[in-house]
Amino acid sequence: MSALQDTYENPMPPGEISGPSVWYGPDMAAREGEWIRPFTNVELAELETAMQGVKSRGIGILEIDRDAFPLPTLGPAFDSLRHEILRGRGFVLLRGLPVDRYSIEESAIIYFGIGAHFGSPLPQNAKGHVLGHVKDLGRDEFDTKSRIYQTTARQTFHTDSSDIVGLLCLHPAKKGGESAIVSGDTIYNEVRRRRPDLLPLLFRPYATDWRNEAPNGGEGHYDVPVLSWFAGRLYNRYARRYIDSAQRFEDVPDLTEEEIEALDLFDSIADDPTVHLTMEFKAGDIQLLHNHQTLHDRNEFEDWPEPERKRHLLRLWLNCHDGLPLPECLRPRFYETEVGHPGRGGLRVPGQVWNAPLEAE
Repeated sequence: MSALQDTYENPMPPGEISGPSVWYGPDMAAREGEWIRPFTNVELAELETAMQGVKSRGIGILEIDRDAFPLPTLGPAFDSLRHEILRGRGFVLLRGLPVDRYSIEESAIIYFGIGAHFGSPLPQNAKGHVLGHVKDLGRDEFDTKSRIYQTTARQTFHTDSSDIVGLLCLHPAKKGGESAIVSGDTIYNEVRRRRPDLLPLLFRPYATDWRNEAPNGGEGHYDVPVLSWFAGRLYNRYARRYIDSAQRFEDVPDLTEEEIEALDLFDSIADDPTVHLTMEFKAGDIQLLHNHQTLHDRNEFEDWPEPERKRHLLRLWLNCHDGLPLPECLRPRFYETEVGHPGRGGLRVPGQVWNAPLEAE
């Protein structure tokens, strides 16, 4: 697959994976009380007080941290939820933030403040956006300089480049656009049961497209495995669209038939409705996922004709001070592997200035 392949060492789990990180969608859907966490009126008042405090003190969004956004009641609850995300089930859905009564700036302040209790924000693109906007901008899904979240197309299951990825729904779509998530540990177990001969192929490095956001500020690709086993944990780093688009580079060997078969099997298991969990976003929902463990997807959608009603989500990529150490094989994408290292994760290019835009760009 790459020059790394002949000497590449990436151990595999000794057997089937077990524990709370292994789950199936239909069973999890029947247990939604375990992972949907509604806000209480007292908690919503606490969030509003913290937001008004930020505004009254003239604190910019980029300056918001745990101290600037104190949550005496919710803070300890978020600490417990962060542990569940990073070392348990791998996800949670916070429900009931009344975004309809807030301006976009006020919603962003609250969301950024909540995020500060889970981790430190990371840049999500070459423009340095630490507050991302998932919204259809009419882009071409096949343009390597565009991002699929700027279209109405289905995204396909993938991971991002952070410890936790968060999505706040401001406006749901007119039709479709449901979120789907799947456990990487469950996919591993299913591949192991169905086609153990293909499993080693998922632990070898694959050239993955930087999509015009390479560390040198231009085009290029990096090599990482889909799966890696380190310190008793399975890690996922997967973006099939970016693996496929990396084939455009002359120095990237063609995928072999067996590699394509392994990747197709991975996709088919993730796409299986008996494996993944689908959830419909409501305005005010906040989905938080462990990016190294849980893959996510977004269905194709039909949007509202009115600009003010169009599907719109705010996104955070978070670097956690109490996250997991990363295997060395993921350094090409995460830059650093040490827990909490300020240079770990995100998308970084020369001359980048971090910012938090209040509109999609």
